[in-house]
Amino acid sequence: MRVLVTGGAGYIGSVVCAELLRAGHEVIVYDNFSRGRRRAVAQGATLVVGDIGDRSQVIATLQARQPEAVMHFAASIEAGESMTVPERYFRNNTANTLTLLECLLEHGPRRLVFSSTAALYGNPERTPIEESDPLRPTNVYGESKLLVEQVLAWFHRIHGLRYASLRYFNAAGAAGDLGEDHRPESHLIPITLQVALGRREKLSIYGSDYPTPDGTCVRDYIHVLDLAQAHLLALEALAERDRLIYNLGNGQGFSVRQVIETARRVTGRAITAVETARRPGDPAVLVASSQNIRRELGWQPKYPELEQIVRSAWEWHQRHPGGYGE
Repeated sequence: MRVLVTGGAGYIGSVVCAELLRAGHEVIVYDNFSRGRRRAVAQGATLVVGDIGDRSQVIATLQARQPEAVMHFAASIEAGESMTVPERYFRNNTANTLTLLECLLEHGPRRLVFSSTAALYGNPERTPIEESDPLRPTNVYGESKLLVEQVLAWFHRIHGLRYASLRYFNAAGAAGDLGEDHRPESHLIPITLQVALGRREKLSIYGSDYPTPDGTCVRDYIHVLDLAQAHLLALEALAERDRLIYNLGNGQGFSVRQVIETARRVTGRAITAVETARRPGDPAVLVASSQNIRRELGWQPKYPELEQIVRSAWEWHQRHPGGYGE
């Protein structure tokens, strides 16, 4: 299958591209490199440098490459930043995605796998969270993705768009030469490992008074390779099913303190952490129930342990202490 991958030079997108190629698919990476890395573009993929908000270029790419499906990863992803510059998130995540969808309706294809988020759930009423639970984002990032899910539901109903919306929890870890290198970096595991490498003096624990066992936020971490495999399964399933919504997580949560302690154990190095104020919009606990995708598509995480995830990330950061170096 010929697949167009928006944001295919990003952290998750690049790993998905590599797995698509390994499975025998043809891949077109569409990325503007605002956050993606050229060195992360999968070998064997066709690269188109472009922005999903550029209607004429999206149409030209669809007409020239004629993909049979689209995987959409291109987005701004920082929850904290979204609470200071909400306009950037509604523009890039919501409005630009609408432009992409309009182009798909006009020029095809009408098969889409969408990178969504667990931030849709906000402060959940229960854990683990199920797909049918209320969607009440507590930050603009989550709201910008929820708006896209609402558009997708209507486009499916009215235009027959086939789509899978995959609600990630915390993607982490590395896959061979592909790792996590955001600029600026705001994710806990890579920041913690940067401290271990001496590239940062310390890391901050944002809030230590949450209603959790140790007072710090609890998150469900999922290895990026397991995440990628779920995307391939969803893509295949859209051949027979026209609408899929799944949580993607391991079903177990780890606190910020637990992540830091695991990193200390894996690296064997001292990691300085200091407590600071909460960030606006951070839910206390986000843990997934992924039973639906496990039951319906046979997905099974191969790297469910936090130590496996942290160790793979540590190995990558040791080989790439400056990230991709761009």
